[in-house]
Amino acid sequence: MGRFTDEMTRLVGEIVDLRGARKGFVKDLTHNTAALMANFRRAQRDMARKTKAERRTAVAHLKKTVGAMRYAFAADLEGARRAWAGK
Repeated sequence: MGRFTDEMTRLVGEIVDLRGARKGFVKDLTHNTAALMANFRRAQRDMARKTKAERRTAVAHLKKTVGAMRYAFAADLEGARRAWAGK
C-alpha cells in the first residue's frame, strides 16, 4: 500500500475512535446529569420538609405571642376606661 492509503486508514481509525469516545462522553454526561438532578430533587424535598416544620413552629409561637399581647392590651385598655370613668 502507498503512503496515502496508510494515512487515510489511520485517519479513518482515528475518526472511529473519536466517535466512540464522543458517544461515551455523551452517555456519561447524560448519566451524571440525571444523577445530579435526582440529588437536587432529594435535597429540595428534604429542605422543604424541614422548613415546613420550622414555619409551623414559628407560626404557632407567633399566634401564642400575639394572642397574649392582645389579651394584655385589652386588659390595659379596660383599666384605662375604668380610670377615665372613675371606677
